Amino acid sequence: MRPFIPARNFTLSQEFYEALGFNVTVVAPRIATVVASDGKSGFLLQNFYQKDLAENLMMQIIVPDVDAWWAHIQSLSLPERFGVNAPKSPVAEAWGMRVAYVWDPSGVLWHIASKA
Repeated sequence: MRPFIPARNFTLSQEFYEALGFNVTVVAPRIATVVASDGKSGFLLQNFYQKDLAENLMMQIIVPDVDAWWAHIQSLSLPERFGVNAPKSPVAEAWGMRVAYVWDPSGVLWHIASKA
């Protein structure tokens, strides 16, 4: 599956995902592929924005070590660079995963998760 993720500012969103470590390639005037560094998963970033959609959309990425991701996320100064909500540090959730929370420039909430 490759979901379409909205971008209020297409260029800023591309830069945001590149900073996180994704490979971003514009493939059409309003579409970019965003692929994880492992090359196995990704999504389509679309130059389209609807506030209600973006702010009610959540994505999850499963990583081997959420603490390593958290260290990387903290080093990026995301709120200052991209105007996003401050990321939330990893917590153990009731469903058995440790999750850090990150918002993209359009308001999409990302769950960066690993097994507890």
